[in-house]
Amino acid sequence: MKFFLQVGICLSILTLLSCKVRGYKILGIFPFEGKSHYIIFEDLMKQLAYRGHNITVLSHFPQITPIKNFKDVSLVPNTDIKIRFDFDGFMKLTKPEKVLLIAKNGLRSCAHLNSSAIQNFLKTNEEFDLILIEQFNSDCFLGFSWYFNAPHIGITTHVLMPWANHFFGSPDNPAYIPNHFMHFSDRMTFSERVMNTLAYIFTQDVGRRYVDVASYEIAKKAFGENLPELSDIGRNMSLMLANTHFSLTRPRPLVPGIVEIAGIHLHSMRARPPPENIEKWINESKDGVIYFSMGSMIKGHTFPEEKRKIFLKAFGRLKQRVLWKWENETMPDKPDNVMIQKWMPQYDILCHPNVKAFIAHGGLLGTTEAVHCGVPVVVMPQFGDQHTNARALEAGGGGVVLNFREADEEMVYNALKTVLDPEFNKKAKELSARFRDRPMSPMDTAIYWIEYVARHKGAHHMRTAAVGMPLYQYLLLDVFGFLAVCTLSILFIGIYVTKLFFRLVMSMFSKSDKKQKKLKKN
Repeated sequence: MKFFLQVGICLSILTLLSCKVRGYKILGIFPFEGKSHYIIFEDLMKQLAYRGHNITVLSHFPQITPIKNFKDVSLVPNTDIKIRFDFDGFMKLTKPEKVLLIAKNGLRSCAHLNSSAIQNFLKTNEEFDLILIEQFNSDCFLGFSWYFNAPHIGITTHVLMPWANHFFGSPDNPAYIPNHFMHFSDRMTFSERVMNTLAYIFTQDVGRRYVDVASYEIAKKAFGENLPELSDIGRNMSLMLANTHFSLTRPRPLVPGIVEIAGIHLHSMRARPPPENIEKWINESKDGVIYFSMGSMIKGHTFPEEKRKIFLKAFGRLKQRVLWKWENETMPDKPDNVMIQKWMPQYDILCHPNVKAFIAHGGLLGTTEAVHCGVPVVVMPQFGDQHTNARALEAGGGGVVLNFREADEEMVYNALKTVLDPEFNKKAKELSARFRDRPMSPMDTAIYWIEYVARHKGAHHMRTAAVGMPLYQYLLLDVFGFLAVCTLSILFIGIYVTKLFFRLVMSMFSKSDKKQKKLKKN
């Protein structure tokens, strides 16, 4: 009897486990060549593979060491691709030119659809339960969802692009939601709201006219002439995973289909002691250390000479030591409290208790790591979402914005003294506490919703009625028009009745006067 009971228990456990580890076949499509973007997605796809799902990933960064349940499809023969920029180039670009640059990069990414790697992959006619697609500067890769007839999830490394909200009917009010390419926080002056509204209209127009039309033509060549409009495919998107969090990127209304997962790339990262020479430099600084890095996409050594001297003079006035990520071997006129190195383990440095401040460009990866570690930031945004990230961080108490073009020695020095103040450090720690305080980790949140969409065959019940609604209905223009007509009609009828009433009264008074006059005559 005892034996049969044990067998029954074992069978029950095995049955439960087999149900729990039901694996889905998932395709991930990440066409942008920037490594900083892929970092957000890579660990997520690995974790899905570790949890028993069958993963295929199209990217420029295949795994060096094979992973179980994980298959790479390399988009280019040479996977050592680095998108790099210099300061001078970006300082010369206007805001519209920066938007067009992102659009041009999107069309360049679309060209990969006609590569032999993707065309050969399409010919395999594989079947997938779910597709994850990066939503960045073009929608041409949405064709994969139609081609494989599978529900799809968008995933973005930043706040949603201005043209992505309509896929979910999510509010995108320019009165308090700053445009992705502007320099505003969520609390704008009248003039800023005017500029923000114009930017909203401009980016929508660029997205529709410049990118969507050209992207659709490229996509049709890859997927076939029967491909529906990309916007129609986009409106069938089941979910959007956004690398945002209201404590960091400021609160905004989100429909159920948009889920915030900022900090997901930190899941597998554990702060370790930095390399010995860096750790020694940090530990021996009794007043703390400032870390200076402009990320992986901007060449630090392209710093304009005039600006470099300004920063070095400001650093020379500080008691703190400075770690500067600098790609050249040497730096002229470097003061003794500055240490340069081509590469530094950023997360390990930021989480070191003796690091007191961070000078950065406002990319969301570095910003997230600084907030997670509770380090205040002097932000010098250059392009893309960095400006809105910087303003959001400043509004949340985690940093100050420094205009790189206008910066002089005093401005740099004062910005650093501001964030080094103990009271400012306290604010940064409070922001860090708010950012970390969640019911589930970003990774667990992302995986839960991915599996939820797969379990419910696309989870279309999450889609609001606003998706695909005509603009005049969404803005209630027809309702306001109807109410205006009704109001005017009531007013017109009221005025008309009032006039009739007064005419009747006047007529009665007139008749009464005539009678009285007759009586007097008689």
